[in-house]
Amino acid sequence: MENKSNSSNFIKHIVAEDIKSGKHDEIVTRFPPEPNGYLHIGHAKSIVLNFELADEFKGRTNLRFDDTNPLKEDVEYVESIKEDVKWLGYDWDGLFFASNYFDEMYERAVLLIKKGLAYVEDLSQEEIRAYRGTLTEPGKESPSRTRSVEENLDLFERMKNGEFKNGEKVLRAKIDMASPNINLRDPVIYRISHATHHNTGDKWCIYPMYTFAHPLEDAIEGVTHSICTLEFEDQRPFYDWVIEHCEMEATPRQYEFARLNLTNTVMSKRKLKLLVDENIVDGWDDPRMPTISGLRRKGYTPDAIRNFCREIGVARAFSTVDEQMLEHFIREDLKLKAPRTMAVLKPLKVVITNYPEGQVEMLDAEINPENEEMGTRQIPFSREIYIEQDDFMVDPPKKYFRLFPGNEVRLKHAYFIKCEEVIKDEEGNVIELRCTYDPETKSGTGFTGRKVKGTLHWVEATNAKEAEFRLYEPLILDDAGDEGEDKSFLEKINPNSLEVLKGYIEPNMGEAKPNDKFQFFRHGYFNVDKKHTTAEKVVFNRIVSLKSSFKL
Repeated sequence: MENKSNSSNFIKHIVAEDIKSGKHDEIVTRFPPEPNGYLHIGHAKSIVLNFELADEFKGRTNLRFDDTNPLKEDVEYVESIKEDVKWLGYDWDGLFFASNYFDEMYERAVLLIKKGLAYVEDLSQEEIRAYRGTLTEPGKESPSRTRSVEENLDLFERMKNGEFKNGEKVLRAKIDMASPNINLRDPVIYRISHATHHNTGDKWCIYPMYTFAHPLEDAIEGVTHSICTLEFEDQRPFYDWVIEHCEMEATPRQYEFARLNLTNTVMSKRKLKLLVDENIVDGWDDPRMPTISGLRRKGYTPDAIRNFCREIGVARAFSTVDEQMLEHFIREDLKLKAPRTMAVLKPLKVVITNYPEGQVEMLDAEINPENEEMGTRQIPFSREIYIEQDDFMVDPPKKYFRLFPGNEVRLKHAYFIKCEEVIKDEEGNVIELRCTYDPETKSGTGFTGRKVKGTLHWVEATNAKEAEFRLYEPLILDDAGDEGEDKSFLEKINPNSLEVLKGYIEPNMGEAKPNDKFQFFRHGYFNVDKKHTTAEKVVFNRIVSLKSSFKL
């Protein structure tokens, strides 16, 4: 994979020092998603960091599914995550599931009980929360905390055997109810859940909590650097406690970095799932979603996303990245790759009255003026064409250089035309223009007789292919972000996030396939939609407009 960033960061410095000191013979990282939703652009940052860090130091990266909660997990999510990681351009060295380690996790929990460091709790979830205390007040010890080792072993085995209902018992680590870190106030490490697991079926009815399972998984796999986002910083003391007291052979270390926050974007998987469940979007891969599958369907490329993640860097300070920065990288990636072509999204018919009836002329047009190696294409021209409705005004303001009665403009790759007559319907709407053309002004002939200030794109009418165009605006209104409850979050959905238009494309685009990408003159970059495109209809998603005020 080329074009990797040479920029450094604090985690890279740590790894380099560990290699230099001989602390590790080999660097092992992991990308550990929970299979309870689709990956989003924030996960892409973690993927790029973990895989490229290990690659740079000639180490290994595992893909591991933290599947400790059967109520929220699904094989669909597992497969989508694997597809996204592959699509981004990365190959994992090992593919693992937390559920593969359930037997060992159970044995480590039994070890804690035998050491007097875990006990079975009778209190309800609400009571446990009340006993925990606050940031300013210590917690209160549970009556269950004094149970004997023998009683705890018996109860924990009975939990495993299915003798208790959901929520009736939990297993807690015995640490310190007065700790200033609430995460060390006897955290729950096992709970009862009579649910079928996607990987282990009905073998288990007790499942480890994520915070207990995660350090064990890292240790079992020999992970050297367990990289996560800052919200897990307060959990690090418990992570280290589990590694130490469960007597794991390997000793991974946890390092935290600031997660990615984008303007006009929500990253909470719970809220993204809510958008899907409430049918606000048409699935996890809706082009308005910040999911990797949504960005892929919209038309983003792996190169653009990787370059974006490299550029934003890795730091501990919280920050929000302007979404225009992500758009900058897809423009940069496509400008030399995407064929240029013309499409009319809001068509207005033009009849060129002095052009020969029945004649269709083929004109030369460059495929990409910034990449001459892509060559040229042939486009038809005749008496009838379509232009954009927005390119004509009956009574224009000053400095309007497009088409209006009596004005002359250039048609891209073709001729000068002049508006002679405006046809309106009974309600006064403009439905057709009558124009004349000057045959001496053909593009490419070197005509210098006079100049015009306006150049319009167009599509020849008799051979044009019908197409649908989907234009997107941010789904989340400014400053909504991940803050607030679900109800208030839904109130900040942009009602104008999608505009669907029906227009025309050049006939040579009729064979466009899903995920083919084009730059439409003046409109932006577009991607052929894989979900809605059929043999009869091509649907385009606008990836991004042509210009932005954003600068790196």
